[in-house]
Amino acid sequence: WSWTLDNDFSLEFGYLIDPLTSIMLMLITTVGILVLIYSDNYMAHDQGYLRFFAYMSFFSTSMLGLVTSSNLIQIYIFWELVGMCSYLLIGFWFTRPPAANACQKAFVTNRIGDFGLLLGILGFYWITGSFEFRDLFEIFNNLIYNNEVNSPFVTLCATLVFAGAVAKSAQFPLHVWLPDAMEGPTPISALIHAATMVAAGIFLVARLLPLFILIPYIMNLISLIGIITVLLGATLALAQKDIKRGLAYSTMSQLGYMMLALGMGSYRSALFHLITHAYSKALLFLGSGSVIHSMETIVGYSPDKSQNMVFMGGLTKYVPITKISFLLGTLSLCGIPPLACFWSKDEILNDSWLYSSIFAIIAWVTAGLTAFYMFRIYLLTFEGHLNINFQNYSGSQNTPVYSISLWGKGYSKIINKNFCLVRVTNNESSSFFSKTTYRSDGNVRKRNGGGPFINFINIVRFDTKKPYSYPYESDNTMLFPLLVLVLFTLFVGILGIPFNQEGTDLDILSKWLAPSINLLHPKSQDSIDWYEFFKDAIFSVSIASFGIFLASFLYKPIYSSFKNFDLINFFVKRGPKRRYWDKILNLLYDWSYNRAYIDAFYTIFLTGAIKGVAQLTQFFDRRVIDGITNGVGVMSFFLGEGIKYLGGGRISSYLFLYFSYVSIFLLVYYYYFIPFDITF
Repeated sequence: WSWTLDNDFSLEFGYLIDPLTSIMLMLITTVGILVLIYSDNYMAHDQGYLRFFAYMSFFSTSMLGLVTSSNLIQIYIFWELVGMCSYLLIGFWFTRPPAANACQKAFVTNRIGDFGLLLGILGFYWITGSFEFRDLFEIFNNLIYNNEVNSPFVTLCATLVFAGAVAKSAQFPLHVWLPDAMEGPTPISALIHAATMVAAGIFLVARLLPLFILIPYIMNLISLIGIITVLLGATLALAQKDIKRGLAYSTMSQLGYMMLALGMGSYRSALFHLITHAYSKALLFLGSGSVIHSMETIVGYSPDKSQNMVFMGGLTKYVPITKISFLLGTLSLCGIPPLACFWSKDEILNDSWLYSSIFAIIAWVTAGLTAFYMFRIYLLTFEGHLNINFQNYSGSQNTPVYSISLWGKGYSKIINKNFCLVRVTNNESSSFFSKTTYRSDGNVRKRNGGGPFINFINIVRFDTKKPYSYPYESDNTMLFPLLVLVLFTLFVGILGIPFNQEGTDLDILSKWLAPSINLLHPKSQDSIDWYEFFKDAIFSVSIASFGIFLASFLYKPIYSSFKNFDLINFFVKRGPKRRYWDKILNLLYDWSYNRAYIDAFYTIFLTGAIKGVAQLTQFFDRRVIDGITNGVGVMSFFLGEGIKYLGGGRISSYLFLYFSYVSIFLLVYYYYFIPFDITF
């Protein structure tokens, strides 16, 4: 559809379906529907149920519109809608100050990137005269070939467009909004991190890659930002206590791998990792939501406790299905074959050697860090004993529990711990196909009626009738999406395995993306060198295994054979070297836990500077501008007061003063302005 404003300008609205669009459509629809199914039970206790699903549906629709856009203007429209939906969803519980601050932080940070994106779009239109992708690529290619463009200006426009992708995909230095975005409900986190918002930046760079490859400086910048984000995200995830924030920094690091691949020109590897990571990360976030849902049985609605891995541990026997699915997602992200992320990450790691040895070393080291912090999250959550002190959260005492109303308003409600919602006999065990009956103090299907409520479950044994508060496995509607995502995590990697051998062409992804861009492999290989493949695979798996072993050594329970402090002290004796090593570990911990002090830097030098300028402006406005205005008013007031006392309210006095002033003026005029002509 064409919207013609005048003879010189017309705006086309349409859709573009190509391999990149089809990949994104597959991700958004599959992950989106699974998250919606999961959310039906996860948000059942929340009175904002209808509002939540309205936002989620609008979010998915906006992302679908973005990936099917045929020009830059359409992309920008849906780009802004995606940002608006993320603002609404991150701040879904907006009466909680952390959630309100998080959505504002995400909105303002993305405003910076979006402003750059708008300027870049206008700059490319000024150069080429078109917003359409096909025309833009063709015209720009001809201009570059004929050397008819200003290279610094073109590089500036490309950098501004890339700034939009940096903000949306949480790349350094505009990544600070991503961990705070975990203040929203967990299904939102799964959708944002898997298939919508953060994937939008990768999609934009992939869509404009034919244009970026003509500008060498921007490709170097993309790869540089990618490798910095890879390492930074991994180091920041090392010491996080919040399970969702740890996964958020993991997403940041994995998006850095995709951006690195795009900057290297490895288009296929980037999209392959986008696919595999989306399903694995959706599985991990939904698994963490199941864990949080079960922990709320003990601590009530308290994100500081239900998401804190310090309070977890030993959940294997309580949530076995969630544990298995979370373990598979963790192994996939660690790069363990034959799970999905192994195939895609291995391609990026191998391609990095062809681009830069320094980048390759950083990428491989980060692969080991990924295995370490992911298994740290897994071990702290599922292994050992339940670390929470039951005496504080269970027993005969009534405990206030926090619930959320329709528009996010918090209520404190007393929950009787003896009120039993689920009863399980000694011989019964939790099963995926078991039928569970729930009884609550409100009808959760009547979303808009009644007071606040919460599904709070106590497991009771029939023989003793003594109440216990333990975590419990999630319902079938929450477990079903996990099992489907497990299947994707197991088998989606088959799409990109290069099985081209002697007439057998099974590389589905390469055929799907044909023709694709690959600057590192200009000539496509008809068959793979299996010796090189196994050599690289063994090396990458060894690094991942070392990270897993190190995490097990440090975070396994105290009774584990790995956690032998005598053995540690045997190898590391106390002395100057030991103290030096402890200082290094403490510095690393502080660096990670305090988010590399980047948030503090922004708070002091950016937010603080802006507040200082605002206060100076306020002082100048009040003391100078308002002072002048108020001074004129005060002077007029006192002048009027002085004149007021000259009159006593008598007409004779007014007439006397009037004629006196007139006489004085006439005399002055007569003596000074009328000339005297004296003649004798």
